[in-house]
This record gives sequence, C-alpha cells and structure tokens, in this order.
Amino acid sequence: MHKEEFVNMIEKELIHHISLESKNVHDPIIVHNIPTGWTCIGTGNYAAVFVHKSEHDFVVKVAARDDEALKKEANVYRQLGDHQAYSRLIHQGPTYLVLKRLEGITLYDAVARGIRIPETVIQDINHALEYAIERGLNPYDVHGRNVMMKDGKGYVVDVSDFYKEGKDEKWNDLVKAYYKIYKKTLYKYPVPIPLKLLDFIRHSYRLYRRITIK
Repeated sequence: MHKEEFVNMIEKELIHHISLESKNVHDPIIVHNIPTGWTCIGTGNYAAVFVHKSEHDFVVKVAARDDEALKKEANVYRQLGDHQAYSRLIHQGPTYLVLKRLEGITLYDAVARGIRIPETVIQDINHALEYAIERGLNPYDVHGRNVMMKDGKGYVVDVSDFYKEGKDEKWNDLVKAYYKIYKKTLYKYPVPIPLKLLDFIRHSYRLYRRITIK
C-alpha cells in the first residue's frame, strides 16, 4: 500500500470512528469504537497507538487531547533523526503521527510476566538517552511503560515529552532499582508480578516523588 493510500485509510476509517477518553491526565486514556482491521497496541496519558492488519511496519499515534503536544513530538522525532533505539516519523497528520513500528515488550510488562530483563537493555536505553541529549533534547518522563526490549536490545518508544524543560528522575530511579533490587531478586528468580501490585508501586512512587519534590 502506498503512503497516500494508508493516510487516506487512517483518516477515513480510524480517525473518523474511534473515540478517545481521558479521565485523568496521569492515567492511560480509554479507547472506544475501534474500526474493523485496526488494533490498539498501547495507550499513554494523552494518546493511543494503533496498527492496521495490512501495514505491520507502521503505527499510528492518535492524540486524545493537546494537538500542540503532538506537533512538538513530531519535531522531537525530526531532531532525533535515525537511531536504532528510536522510532522514526513517517507522516504527520492534524491529530496523529505515523511512525516506524518498534516491536518487543515493555519493561513493565516483562516484570509483570516474569521475563528477565538483560543488563544490555538498560545499557542500550542509557546510550539512547545520552544520544538525545547530544541532539539538544531533554529525555523526560522515561519509565518502564515506554521503554521496550527485544532480543536483548533496548528501545525508547515514547519521546513525547523530550521537548520539556526540567529534570525528571523516573529513569534514573528505575536504573537504581534495577541494580539494587531487580538484579538480586527477580532477575535470578523470575516470577510473574500481579498488575495490581505493579500499579500500587507505580502510584506509591508517584506520591513519593510528589512529596520529595516539595
């Protein structure tokens, strides 16, 4: 399928039918009315990501709100250029982006399913974030839900906040937890962790950070 045909299908099928609901700016959005042939493969706190059965190499990221943030994310991808740990911008629409698809499993899901996270994954992501800084960006809001691994390699799948200013410690804290806790426990003895427990840890961490910043 040519790019123009795919863009036309996105706007006539996907954008025309789906409904995206944002109940809380900190929680993943809720997706309604996904048209036939499309699958939602991920949600963030301002957008959802879809694939079509006929196009396995691309994903479509649709904003539920804040179209201006989507424009800024597109500029982040342009600034990043080509790098093996990041996706690539294929097309920019009014409320969506078409991106090169990165396949794998998020670190969050790996912990939930009891799948070992190799140290090479952490190293790859560290190098990718250093590269982003060299390109004049600020890796912001990087955490276990928006970094991914496959075949021992690490990838950053969400750069939507890399244009923001300020210091964000989520990834640094995750790396500390990886070496101080994970490598000594779940890496040696991988067992599935209930999602409710992981969500409790996530909310507790957010509360802790909110308190310590004040």
